[in-house]
Amino acid sequence: MRIHFSCSIMLAAIFVLLAFSQFSLGQDSSIASLLPDAPISSRELGPSPFVSSTQPVTRPESYSKHKFWDRENSALFAATAIFSAADFVVTRDNLRSGGQEFNPITRVMSGSTAGLAANFTGETVGVVGLSYFFHRTGHHRLERAVSMVDIAGSASAVTFGLLHR
Repeated sequence: MRIHFSCSIMLAAIFVLLAFSQFSLGQDSSIASLLPDAPISSRELGPSPFVSSTQPVTRPESYSKHKFWDRENSALFAATAIFSAADFVVTRDNLRSGGQEFNPITRVMSGSTAGLAANFTGETVGVVGLSYFFHRTGHHRLERAVSMVDIAGSASAVTFGLLHR
């Protein structure tokens, strides 16, 4: 089964984003911090020397205080909508001239123009919704990366569709 080129790019980008997300980079412990400074006899140990209390990490005020509809997000969402609309037009034209939809999710909706329009509108709304979720949970890099990944996927789909007419 052939997988659409943009789907594989999106999956790879999501994997990279998850691999380098804040969950994996948030662990700042090293082996050196676990070792005691001087050898301790077993009678002096008491509580485990490897356990220490830590303070919660707080972010600077400016980091978490940007508005969701700031200039950068507005530009990213506009670009997402434009590329999604371009993807819709190219996909519809290719399907009308006997082409084939490679994306299995879009293929379900490609039976009519209204279904295809609903698919691409839902994609754009989903990108904005997922970005808002990341904004609310404090993952501001992922908030912007969602739009960038979608723009890249739509741009590659448009390019592929225009090259294979």
